[in-house]
Amino acid sequence: MNINIEKSNGYENFAVENRKKLGAEIKRIREKKEYSQEDLAVMMNVSRTTISKIENGKFNFSIDYLSKFSFFLEFPINLI
Repeated sequence: MNINIEKSNGYENFAVENRKKLGAEIKRIREKKEYSQEDLAVMMNVSRTTISKIENGKFNFSIDYLSKFSFFLEFPINLI
């Protein structure tokens, strides 16, 4: 039973670190394209605050958001 609890706690850290990495990569791509957070927020029809939270790994976003980033920032989503 303890193994499952330890694994679950490990997953939380894993998820947070992946959100931070993904957010940093989205920010890097956005800046390379010379878009401000506000520019991207308008394109995606979300708030600038949402973009900021995602880029800083503080927002657990859906595959739909990832698809929007992929579309508007023109990068592929490689799942496999």
